[in-house]
Amino acid sequence: MRDGGAATGTDTSADAAGAAAESGLGPGRRYAHVIRLRVSHAEEYLRLHREAWPEVLATITACNIRNYSIYLYGDLLFSYYEYFGSDYAADMARMAADPVTQRWWELTDPCQEKVPEAKPGEWWAALPEVFRHD
Repeated sequence: MRDGGAATGTDTSADAAGAAAESGLGPGRRYAHVIRLRVSHAEEYLRLHREAWPEVLATITACNIRNYSIYLYGDLLFSYYEYFGSDYAADMARMAADPVTQRWWELTDPCQEKVPEAKPGEWWAALPEVFRHD
């Protein structure tokens, strides 16, 4: 799910998963990521997400992602989702291998630009959780 911070295509390790805003509390783990939206591609990106492909959404669900959202703040995209599976790395590899998801990323990746804080191998930069109240 490179388009929201999960399967980056380059870094699906469990360590990278742990670096994302993950919580061991409750039934799911929370993840948050950020990336810059290229202003020149903003309308295309927003249009794609208004018309999200059902096959991509089905893959996200099949890979145990729930409560997935992307927010726009200025030129920054912020993604949030909860993972309910037992093998994050395997699920993200499965998503990255999906041909329809790969085609989706071919359309969405040019709309995005890594933030300077992204670690090597990250497309969407993982954000640490600094506060939580359930």
